[in-house]
Amino acid sequence: MGKTIETHKDWHEKLPFALYTYRTSVKTSTGAMSFSLAVLAIEVKIPSLRVLSELKSNEAEWIQSQYD
Repeated sequence: MGKTIETHKDWHEKLPFALYTYRTSVKTSTGAMSFSLAVLAIEVKIPSLRVLSELKSNEAEWIQSQYD
């Protein structure tokens, strides 16, 4: 950030860009971006009826195969 500011008075104008860069950089300790850990922490998964019915039929087939 020190290289991007021209005077000591304009650092606040460059701060959002520096924070964005920091938050979207992959960290070696976590292997992920800070932004994705904080903002995209959950993935909403709404299965369709077709997917649910396939899962239940596959589960029933698997259970039946275990008894055979």
